[in-house]
Amino acid sequence: MLEFKDLAPSIHRQRLVVEGYPTFVITDEHIKEYLQKLSVVTDMITLIEPVTHISDLYGWAGWIHWETSGAHFYSWERPVQFFSVDIYTCKAFDPEAVVEFTREYFRTTEIVAKEF
Repeated sequence: MLEFKDLAPSIHRQRLVVEGYPTFVITDEHIKEYLQKLSVVTDMITLIEPVTHISDLYGWAGWIHWETSGAHFYSWERPVQFFSVDIYTCKAFDPEAVVEFTREYFRTTEIVAKEF
């Protein structure tokens, strides 16, 4: 693997992955509402409303496009109820606020996060 170096230091980039166990089955409406509210928490300007899709094999996926990038959301019902959110932006946001919002929204039993 190549050594990673910042090829564009003048461009702000922030990444955060949040994963957890929700206490309810996540539907497309939950994903759309979550992504809309996430836009407020991160202070991002929404360019399109959230889009969702379901795969019979893998579950729900969703995406929202922000002026400064966007976020992807994935959820599974089996083999375990689980979600993963991948946020990538060119504008700074508070990762702790995102984790706390996500914890409360999905009433998680366990949640983890990693910033890149």
